[in-house]
Amino acid sequence: MATAPAPAPSHPALDSDLTVDIAVIGGGIAGLSTAWELMEAGRSVAVLEADRLAAGVTGYTTAKVSALHTLVYDRLRRTRGAEGARLYARSQQEAVERVAEVAAALRVDCDLERLPAFTYVTDPGARDAVRAEAEAAAEAGLAASCTEETTLPFPVAGLVRVEGQAQFHPRKYLLALAEDLRTRGARIHERTRITGLSEGSPCRVTAENGAVVTAEDVVVATHYPVFDRALLFTRLSPRRELVLAAAIPAADDPGGMYITEEDNKRSVRTAPYGEGRRLLIVTGESFTPGSGDVAGRFGKLADWTRRHFPRAEIVHHWAAQDNDSTDTVPLVGPFHPGAQHTYVATGFGGWGMSGGVMAGRLLTDLITGPTPSWAALYDPRRMWSAVREAPALLKHQATVGRHFVGDRLRPSHVDSVAGIEPGTGAVVRTGGRKCAVHRQADGTLRAVSARCTHLGCLVAFNAAELTWECPCHGSRFATDGTVLQGPATRPLSPCEIEEP
Repeated sequence: MATAPAPAPSHPALDSDLTVDIAVIGGGIAGLSTAWELMEAGRSVAVLEADRLAAGVTGYTTAKVSALHTLVYDRLRRTRGAEGARLYARSQQEAVERVAEVAAALRVDCDLERLPAFTYVTDPGARDAVRAEAEAAAEAGLAASCTEETTLPFPVAGLVRVEGQAQFHPRKYLLALAEDLRTRGARIHERTRITGLSEGSPCRVTAENGAVVTAEDVVVATHYPVFDRALLFTRLSPRRELVLAAAIPAADDPGGMYITEEDNKRSVRTAPYGEGRRLLIVTGESFTPGSGDVAGRFGKLADWTRRHFPRAEIVHHWAAQDNDSTDTVPLVGPFHPGAQHTYVATGFGGWGMSGGVMAGRLLTDLITGPTPSWAALYDPRRMWSAVREAPALLKHQATVGRHFVGDRLRPSHVDSVAGIEPGTGAVVRTGGRKCAVHRQADGTLRAVSARCTHLGCLVAFNAAELTWECPCHGSRFATDGTVLQGPATRPLSPCEIEEP
C-alpha cells in the first residue's frame, strides 16, 4: 500500500478551448514549479495534468531536496570540467534555497527540515571515490567534506557530507503552489490528458476530448516526454525503485539524508511522525519496469530495514519511477533543435525535487529572459557530450532492441489462459495476437493488447503492483489497459479471449 496522500481539492477537466501565454503539460514538481515561476514573471498560465496534481512520480518521491547526487561531482569534473561541475552545484543548491524561500513566503506547513546530506560507502575499497567526490563537490562550491563519522546504525567506510540541504513533504508544498496559482488566476485542469501538439506562433495543444489550448509557449513536464519528435526516448532509461516507510523511535533517527549506490542502492531519511516517533523512509532495489520479481525485491528491502533498524514498524510501501539521461545530466530547455516556443524538462535521474525546482526557474528565464549561465549545461540539444554519451546511449538502445525483438520471439509464460492463477497475469498468444491477460481475484479475466501504445514493445506484468509495464520506455497500464504513466498516451486495446 502507498502512504495516505495529503488531501487535495479537485480541479475541473478542460472542457472547452482556452488561450493563455504558456501551457504547462504536467502537474508534478517540474510543471507546478514552472507555472508558479511564470506567474511570478507576469505570464498567464494553464497547467494541464492527465491525472491529479502531485499524485504521480512527485507524489511518491522520498522528497530529498539536495544538491548532493551520490557521486556526481567527480564525474562532472572529469566530463564537463570544473566550470560544469560548479554550474551544476550552483543551480541545484539555488533550487534547495528556493524551496525554503517559497515555503516561507507562502507560509506552507510542509515539514521542511534543513539537514546535511550524505553519500556513503561500506566497502573500504571505495574510500578513494568518496574522497574524490568530497573534493570535487567542495571545489564546485558546496559545503562538502569527507568523513568517517556517522550516526547510521551500521559501520561505513567513508561519507561525503554536504551541509545546508533539505527534506519536506512534496504534496503539501505543491498543493500550496497550486492554490496560490489558482487564486492568482492560473487555469488548472486535472483529468486532462494531452495527446497533440502543434508548434508555431502560437502553439496549440489538444486534449484527449478534443479541447484545444492556444499558447505562445508550451512546456512539456510529464516526467517522460509524451511527444517523440525530439527523439529523447533514445537518451532516457526508465528505472523503478521500491520504498518502505516505517515508524521508529525518535532516538533511532540517524539525523540526516543518506544514500549509497551499494546493495542495488539504499537511501535513508526520516520525517515527522507524531510524538516521540519518526517515519523512516528507505529506498532501494532499482530495476527496469516490467522486469524481475518485485514482491521479492520488496522482501529484500524489508529485510535490510529490519536488520539495521530492529525497532522499525513498517507501515507503508510503494514504488517510484525515474528516468536517467544517458550522460547523467537532466534535459531541460528547448524541446528539439528547431524548437522556438516549446520546452521540455526530464531526465532528473532520481533527483527530481531539486531538479524540478531548478527546471522551473531555468525554463522561466529561457521564456522571459535573461538566460542563466547554466542553460547550456542542461540544454537537451547539447551535442558537445555526444562522444561521452555514446556508450551509454548504445547500451540503452541495445537493451530496448533486445526487448523489442526478443520479447516477440520468446514463448509465452503460460501455454494458455488456464495457467494464469488468480491475482497474476501473463502474455499469451491467441489467434495470432499477443495478449496481456490478468486473472482477477474472483477468477474473471481481463485481456488487453500486449503491445505498448508508445512504440510497440511488449508489456510485462508486475504482480506486486498489478500493472502492465513496458520495459523499453517505462509506460505503465492498469489491468484494463488504462494509461497510468507515460510516455504512452493511449490505452491498451481490448483483446477478445475465452477460457479453453
